[in-house]
Amino acid sequence: MKKISRRSFLAAAGVSAAALALTACGGSGNSTAASTASSAAASAAPAGDAAAAASDPKVTLVYAEVNPLDTIVGQTGSHFKEKVEELTGGSVVVDVQASGVLGSENDVLDAILGGSTSIDISRISAFALTSYGCNKSKLLSIPFTFENRAHFWNFANSELAPEFLNEPQELGLPVRGIFYGEEGFRHFFTVKPVSGIADFKGLKLRVSNDPVMNGMVEGLGANPTVVSFGELYSALQTGVCKGGENNPNIILSDSLYEVAPYVLLDNHTTTMDVICMNLDLWNSLSEEDQTIVREAMAAATEYDREIWDASVEEALKKLEEGGATVVQPDDAVLDSFRAAMDPIYEEYAGKYETLLNMINEDLK
Repeated sequence: MKKISRRSFLAAAGVSAAALALTACGGSGNSTAASTASSAAASAAPAGDAAAAASDPKVTLVYAEVNPLDTIVGQTGSHFKEKVEELTGGSVVVDVQASGVLGSENDVLDAILGGSTSIDISRISAFALTSYGCNKSKLLSIPFTFENRAHFWNFANSELAPEFLNEPQELGLPVRGIFYGEEGFRHFFTVKPVSGIADFKGLKLRVSNDPVMNGMVEGLGANPTVVSFGELYSALQTGVCKGGENNPNIILSDSLYEVAPYVLLDNHTTTMDVICMNLDLWNSLSEEDQTIVREAMAAATEYDREIWDASVEEALKKLEEGGATVVQPDDAVLDSFRAAMDPIYEEYAGKYETLLNMINEDLK
């Protein structure tokens, strides 16, 4: 297995070997002290050792993750770290900064797009890029773009995916999409049973004021009701809203099924993630090095997929054991849902209708 060239990664990081050593130690030390320590070390080391260190440095890549390491996405970041370090023989170290220590998702994205070199890689929602003009990414959030998780992964691993991953750099943004991941498909959960589109008429469904989700709820004939997630349980208890939508893991972990026990497995959308790298860093890598980064990320996202598969299956089992009624709608019901999304398709697909059709028709 070819290893990533230390020289190319060093150039990519755009810093001296001394600065890289400082990054590996946390990167927050005093620059004067670091310079002094570096000079002292260089003076004390034999000439041969200094030359070897200069030609064979370890490089640290900072990976920002807003969630804790024990979450699925946190474990995915750790798996990427392990794979990179394995493929490079330890010459490249990935420092996963989890639990939002480097800021919220928006903070991290703003930092990367603002030219910050303190974050090399990050996992962000694909929809977040739409705020920066990435209109193709809107297609990936349109309800029922993907029929199920298998359909999504067909897209993520297809030759069409780079058409979307490359959009930020095509727009002049200093970020490169490497790979897609997902955080579970979302389903409706309601206080009373729903079996078809007629049952949604006038139903107050919790939304977070996302215009696409609002449009979906309105398209089904329901009333979008803005409620913060932290208040959702009590809102369902008191009748402020009569249902909501999320993935089975959240419906279970937040006990939402206790007050809204009817779960309709409609797979209307997923929270799609894109793993991004600083564009200057990416462009400085050789093709071989880029291949290894992709290989490590592909392994991590496959790991992510396997974890989600197992966790969703377990969550659905526990929901039913806890008294929830889990229903798989038939094709006729799903077709009626999709037909109700036509206004959203018209508003957001626009000139990208051909791409949307390729996803819908060629990748199922």
